[in-house]
Amino acid sequence: MLDRLFRLRENGTTVRTEVVAGATTFLTMSYIIFVQPAVLSGVMFGQPTGMDFGAITTATCLAAALASAIMGLYARYPIAQAPGMGENFFFVFSAIPAAAAAGAAVPWATALGAVFISGVLFLALSLIGAREAVMNSISPSMKSAIAAGIGLFIAFIGLQNAGLIIKDPGTAVKLTPNFASPDLAVFFVGLLVAAGLYARRVPGSILWGILAAGASAILLKLALPHLGAAVAGSPAVSQSALMTKFQLAEEVVAAPPSLAPTLFQMDLAGALTVAMAPFIAIFLFMVFFDTVGTLVGVAQQAGFMRDNRLPRARQAFVSDAVGTVAGACLGTSTVTSYIESATGVEQGGRTGLTAVTVAGLFLVALLFSPVIAMLGGYAPVTAPALVLVGAMMLRNVANLDWNDFTELLPSFLVVAGIPLSYSIADGLALGFISYPLVKVLGGRARVVRGTSWFIAGVLLLYFLFVRPQA
Repeated sequence: MLDRLFRLRENGTTVRTEVVAGATTFLTMSYIIFVQPAVLSGVMFGQPTGMDFGAITTATCLAAALASAIMGLYARYPIAQAPGMGENFFFVFSAIPAAAAAGAAVPWATALGAVFISGVLFLALSLIGAREAVMNSISPSMKSAIAAGIGLFIAFIGLQNAGLIIKDPGTAVKLTPNFASPDLAVFFVGLLVAAGLYARRVPGSILWGILAAGASAILLKLALPHLGAAVAGSPAVSQSALMTKFQLAEEVVAAPPSLAPTLFQMDLAGALTVAMAPFIAIFLFMVFFDTVGTLVGVAQQAGFMRDNRLPRARQAFVSDAVGTVAGACLGTSTVTSYIESATGVEQGGRTGLTAVTVAGLFLVALLFSPVIAMLGGYAPVTAPALVLVGAMMLRNVANLDWNDFTELLPSFLVVAGIPLSYSIADGLALGFISYPLVKVLGGRARVVRGTSWFIAGVLLLYFLFVRPQA
């Protein structure tokens, strides 16, 4: 039955190979289970968004399982899906503040509405075959700049969450002078373990880093109260989030948290406003380019490309779009294809059974919600994942067109603008507004597409009428 459904023999693979490949992919991407609820709830930043941590955990696992299963059964590719890194930060740092500035009663619900609408638009574009037009509207350099800029932003936040970079009234930020902090010890354990394993190409290196950081946090939490007043009363310990915020889980296995706080809570009316239009567009572009990049990269590696085209591309795009729509209904941000799927392909995964295996493992992960809450609720444990993912995303700067200054300057404004403005939307706006203007001044007006002018106009309106109110 499985052979007939997934065409295993036709693709030169077996059930065992596909299951092992699926487990490998799951290990490499499962860090999102810990990171996503910490980001969307605001726990990671000490600034609650109003979204329930437990509900986001359940929504993340269910959305990832559903989208991966659709990819495996409908598109028949070994590509897993889950809420995307980058999109989740845009959701918290850009969409929610914009909704609040526009007067939304429940800003996060309005942001979920924007995600839902972008998913519907993505689904429509996939079904009518208009994805090529959208894909070609933004230059390759600008696409790479978006990923690199978000990578820098994510890594910067990770370093802040670890306590390594702190605020300073004179220079805005600086390196912490307090290297004896238990928080930093936990962070560096996780970072070094993850980095070492990643360098050795060990599957699940980021997850192992999170678990190593978590184990060190548990040991320090148990040991510090018994190290004596001289140590326990020191500034390093008294200021540590380990002593005040890290709470040991009372159990390992439990029923999944309720979805009720986020289920079908998206505010569509609030999202369908002029103030939220730029954010819907950016959500759409982000998921679109994430999906294109992942599909092309993994398909090239696995040998799926035929005459420079990807068979069943429409089905793969539909899988992403349905996942995003369903994720918004459940209570999580944009769902996209994961480049970590390449690790499963390296293990021999060639069919949709790999993705279906990933889906099953996300459902199993729901049973371990107490551990997820314990680790995800303490920022230094998840900070190594942010730094490593950010570093991986930064390598996109290699794809910038360094020989064409009309491409390089707008791309630079995106890469530098996102982390320096502490806003993905503001950084994107700087780049996209300048792009057609620099092209015109550089005598390259003919290459500017109408879509680029439209995007620049929308984002200029965002700067003039939305951003000042934030």
